[in-house]
Amino acid sequence: MFTTSRRSLVRGAVAAMVMSLGLTFSGSAAQAETVLRAVPHSDLKILDPIWTTAYITRNHGYMVYDTLFALDADGNIQPQMVDTVTTSDDGLTITMTLRDGLTWHDGAPVTAADCVASIQRWGSKDAMGQKMMSFVDSLEATDDKTITFKLNAPTGLVTLALAKPSSNVPFMMPARIAATPSSEQISDYTGSGPFVFRADLWEPGTKIVYEKFAGYVPRSEPASGLAGGKVVKVDRVEWMPIRDQQQAVNALKAGEIDFIEAPPHDLLPLLKEDANIKLEDFNPAGNQFTFRFNVLHPPFDNPKMRQALLYAFNQEDFVQAVVGDAEYYEICLALFGCGMPFESTAAMDGLLESNFEKARELIAESGYNGEPILLMHSTDLAVLTNLAPVAKDLMEAVGLNVDMQSMDWQTLVARRAKKESPAEGGWNAFITSWTTGDLFNPVAAAFLNSSCDTALFGWPCDARIEELRDAFARATTVEAQKQIVDEIQAAWFDYPTHIHLGQWTGRAAMKQNVSGLLQTGAPVFWNISMN
Repeated sequence: MFTTSRRSLVRGAVAAMVMSLGLTFSGSAAQAETVLRAVPHSDLKILDPIWTTAYITRNHGYMVYDTLFALDADGNIQPQMVDTVTTSDDGLTITMTLRDGLTWHDGAPVTAADCVASIQRWGSKDAMGQKMMSFVDSLEATDDKTITFKLNAPTGLVTLALAKPSSNVPFMMPARIAATPSSEQISDYTGSGPFVFRADLWEPGTKIVYEKFAGYVPRSEPASGLAGGKVVKVDRVEWMPIRDQQQAVNALKAGEIDFIEAPPHDLLPLLKEDANIKLEDFNPAGNQFTFRFNVLHPPFDNPKMRQALLYAFNQEDFVQAVVGDAEYYEICLALFGCGMPFESTAAMDGLLESNFEKARELIAESGYNGEPILLMHSTDLAVLTNLAPVAKDLMEAVGLNVDMQSMDWQTLVARRAKKESPAEGGWNAFITSWTTGDLFNPVAAAFLNSSCDTALFGWPCDARIEELRDAFARATTVEAQKQIVDEIQAAWFDYPTHIHLGQWTGRAAMKQNVSGLLQTGAPVFWNISMN
């Protein structure tokens, strides 16, 4: 007979073996653990979704953290962690009460003080948050569940900003973590969201593990966009950052993984023909390729040099190089996105048509003397890899000396935060992609923020753009806002902050038994089941 201690050891060994096979041990019976294995668009190296705008970190944030408000599938603002909101008759006091059942992953209750600290940290970093905070005279927790805003002028920006769907998302964190300056990365990843990040199982470059948070209490409403009940229907999600996209597609076709967030467009036909795989679009509003200048250093400290590229570039070359199939892209001159509420082509006449003669004229006027332009080139994201070589070719066609330096995306993300000169480890330009949810109006559009040192990497500094962004935030009618958008686009031409290089959509690929993917603009893993 076994002794009690020996029986315990054997039972523990068997349980460990069962767990290693993806099973859970319960009493005398083993039950299959539901594990969704997904290939994200990038490896995850930075875990602070306020410190960086990188979408892989935003996606990590949606796994681990929750928000006070969220946008539903129709774009309406809905409460998420909040239960009730009241606004005083004069519009200067907004009071929010947290809903019941909110708990941090460590078991502590979520308090209003936690949320105040989180709003303040996000509001010091994010373009929309900064603009919102300019209306705030005071922000405090008046009791454990009540957040009170005192404003200096009425605005509808508070709940709109707190429902911001993409980078930087105003995720709520415990006050002790939110006390970290936004210029520094957090080191504690405790959240209150539907999943728990298993830092102890994290294998950078290989596997990121999230487990269902048993203490999460979803809202009662059905899931809609990023709003409603975040009901988790799997036990675990494992992100597997496979860099070779053909390898990832082969793994999906073989049933070794369940989901690929962003397969390259040239592999979509291969996936379409497999009856065991389906393609879905979680971001039908699309994305915008974007060339970003660093205005701190020559030559792009001179607006004429930036204007020169508005003439030298054309969108067709960029979208063809990456997407290729016209089903998935659109030539779009609207700074705030085509098909969006503030679509406008004001001030766009003659731009992005590869008018090399005009570009060379502006370059000559700028006094450019042939110094190298350090263009950062991301090599490991299929949707970005081909963009920098196209830019290099077009820039060299108008006489610029381009030093294109290749690196993986996470290295680029770290380097773009450096203000040093290119010779000292900084940079002059890079190309990225934004979802339209990040740029659909002048306050949300982070690259338009021209507030100097508090602007995003690239650090544009222009009083006229900032005056107009502030006027947009104070406007009380859509008609007035649209007029301001036209003025902003004219100001942007005078002081270019970035260049929009075409609008595109993608598809996620998954096994037929995976269902419930929501149209959110970001891939989220609540509501997903595996039947």
